[in-house]
Amino acid sequence: MTIKELHHRFIEHGLACTDTRNIRPDSIFFALKGPNFNGNAFAEEALNRGAAYAVIEEEKYAVSEQIILVDNVLEVLQNLATYHRNYCSAKVIALTGSNGKTTTKELIEAVLSRRYRTIATKGNLNNHIGVPLTLLSIRPDTELAIVEMGANHEKEIAFLSDLAQPDFGYVTNFGMAHLEGFGSREGVIRGKSELYDYLMAHHRTIFMNADDPVQLEKLGTYVKKVGYSSENHPHYLVKLVGAHPYVTLEFEECEVRTRLVGNYNFTNCCAAVLIGKYFNVPPGQIREALENYIPENNRSQVIEKNGHHIILDAYNANPTSMKAALENFKGTSGKHKVVFLGDMFELGKAAEEEHQKIADMVLNMDLDRIYLIGDHFNKVDTPLQKFASYDSMASHLSKEPLLASTILIKGSRGMALERLLELL
Repeated sequence: MTIKELHHRFIEHGLACTDTRNIRPDSIFFALKGPNFNGNAFAEEALNRGAAYAVIEEEKYAVSEQIILVDNVLEVLQNLATYHRNYCSAKVIALTGSNGKTTTKELIEAVLSRRYRTIATKGNLNNHIGVPLTLLSIRPDTELAIVEMGANHEKEIAFLSDLAQPDFGYVTNFGMAHLEGFGSREGVIRGKSELYDYLMAHHRTIFMNADDPVQLEKLGTYVKKVGYSSENHPHYLVKLVGAHPYVTLEFEECEVRTRLVGNYNFTNCCAAVLIGKYFNVPPGQIREALENYIPENNRSQVIEKNGHHIILDAYNANPTSMKAALENFKGTSGKHKVVFLGDMFELGKAAEEEHQKIADMVLNMDLDRIYLIGDHFNKVDTPLQKFASYDSMASHLSKEPLLASTILIKGSRGMALERLLELL
């Protein structure tokens, strides 16, 4: 079966699924394989749960006329997604970066959806499987698709760009993230800049932070770029009014009071403002969209619980975002200030040095209690309290509960530090 023929069936049914637990009636199931699972073995179950077709690559599971046998299911899913992206008339906005991708994507969608029919990446489905599923969620009447792209190695963003073929792009920043795969910050810059490479090669429009020297250098004299700045007048001006604790910003004499904590969220808001202005969303609607956006999923959430004022930022962590969160917390007012910091993952050889830097930084902050949690933090040289695991920290906390405190919780996703909410 050709991709065109498969796409005809996809258009008839309109839904793609890769997990039998989430099968929706009349969808097409793609039987992906991984180190610990084989979707081919669940093809019949997918049909029994209501799937119209199942796409598989192992002939022994072809037990029904509703089974479509191909050589490589993943490649077919990816090729179908690109075919569908070109079949539909929607313009694609791609974004990547080390920090703030998901929040920025959601802010951009909040702004653009005020005027356009939009779709956007769900959650953080931003890899070689998530991007195709996002592209396949584009409907015939979709006008703008916001596609988040993640990577932990060079060449991944290049591959995802070829899949999505974006018309526009934005890189949030270049930070110390996924060093295990990228090797260094220079590797991060090369990897994330692959989106720039695609856009420039195809003469597409790039949105940029004109206050970021790396972006200025990378884009150089490229003509089709549109920038924002807090001080550089040739670019679109957005000013930070304050972040005490919520980000307040101003553009075109329009003040926006968001519900996002921390200076580090300012540039995320700036990107949404710039892109909204580019697509002619009125300033008042941009303001309403940003002011009504409430972060969730453990991203810079502010929670009041049992007398505690908690900033929960346990969605992910790397040295850049950890330092930004601590700097912001340093300027936060409140009694009895406490931080819980969990390990930062995927740092490779830099893990020991980067965890030591964070421990040294937090040691010099005026805090009442500091908890360092995880195998990496447990190895740093510091007089601070260290715990090899979450469970050992939880046991300690149960014996020495906190007074009403102002609390920062920050760590990589694998640490699952949101569990602290139950303890507090």
